[in-house]
Amino acid sequence: MEEKEFDYMNVIPLVDVMLVLLTIVLITSTFIATGVIPVELPKASKSHQETLKTQTIEIDKKGVIYLNSRIVSINDIRENMKSMDKSTPILIRADRDIALQVFVNVLDVVKNLGFKRVSLQTEERR
Repeated sequence: MEEKEFDYMNVIPLVDVMLVLLTIVLITSTFIATGVIPVELPKASKSHQETLKTQTIEIDKKGVIYLNSRIVSINDIRENMKSMDKSTPILIRADRDIALQVFVNVLDVVKNLGFKRVSLQTEERR
């Protein structure tokens, strides 16, 4: 009997296996990301990690700046935040109709003070 040579390799079983593996990875990563997998954390006598309170800077339509619901100036922000831990999260909430320069001034002060965790709150478009 004479053996027949293959002209091509059938890759369909390989593709099937890869799709199954991809599906498993995607499902597992979704569970991990959304926290659906129940995990009971170990107990300790005391938490070793300090929880940093988010500092909120708000700018209203008139350009008035608030730090944690108190009216402040740019210089007040600089003085109040100088002694804060630089890993403290900063949330900036600015009215969409303000002058851009007011926002840039606030962001400039926060960045120059060395804060790395700065975010801007927005609304989802509908």
